[in-house]
Amino acid sequence: MRVRLDDEDRQVAFGRRLGRALDGQGRVYLEGELGAGKTTLTRGVLRAHGHQGAVKSPTYTLVEPYEIGGKRLYHFDLYRLGDPEELEFIGGRDLFADDALCIVEWPSRGAGWLPEPDLCITLSLSEPGRTASLEAFSDLGRSVLAMLSQEMASDDVIIEQEREQQ
Repeated sequence: MRVRLDDEDRQVAFGRRLGRALDGQGRVYLEGELGAGKTTLTRGVLRAHGHQGAVKSPTYTLVEPYEIGGKRLYHFDLYRLGDPEELEFIGGRDLFADDALCIVEWPSRGAGWLPEPDLCITLSLSEPGRTASLEAFSDLGRSVLAMLSQEMASDDVIIEQEREQQ
């Protein structure tokens, strides 16, 4: 599925929808160049769960934990990760094994160590804003895509959608 996100407000609104569809669980990997809006999208996901504070990318700490409404959410930024094994030292296995929502920016930096995502979202610059390309890798991911597709059908923002084959 590809979605057009014309401005920051739409990107945050899409993040809110994504957050509601995920319902506080799963692994979402965010790909895209610097400035593509990975943290902006994450802000929307956190807003869906009630977080009202600032959301900054945890570039130097690697992970920012949130506990909102009894749910645990972890925002990872692996841009400055020197070696995927560093994730072991910060307790990454426990965080990913937890019944939580893990959002990972720059997942390619953790290749070989990170578990398979439920959903991978690639953000790319496109005039006037961004395009989000979503791909599911699990039943949860496919369920989230189906919910988003249904909810966004009347918004005229879906550029392309794969049809399930009968």
